[in-house]
Amino acid sequence: SKQVATVGPASSSMEMLEALFRAGVDVFRLNFSHGNAEEKRELVKIIRRLEARYRHPIGILADLQGPKLRVSTFKDPVVVLQDGQDFTFDLDKSTPGDETRVCL
Repeated sequence: SKQVATVGPASSSMEMLEALFRAGVDVFRLNFSHGNAEEKRELVKIIRRLEARYRHPIGILADLQGPKLRVSTFKDPVVVLQDGQDFTFDLDKSTPGDETRVCL
């Protein structure tokens, strides 16, 4: 099995990544839903420096964001659906949603 650690603000320094590696982490997970490309580039450089220093392979798991599906607006502030009721997601951006449908 592999030990995976998610890298976040509290674990992104060289010192912390090294401590995690020395504690047994095999793979570092980088969450691409947060931060920017330059931050991820720097993390990869740090991880590869550790890999070279210890002459031991370290995996990098790039967790890429999937599609964001959001509903559009509704004409009323509250819509109550009944159990078992049909509800349609459509592409009609011109009509606010109601208890039967909404634009996706």
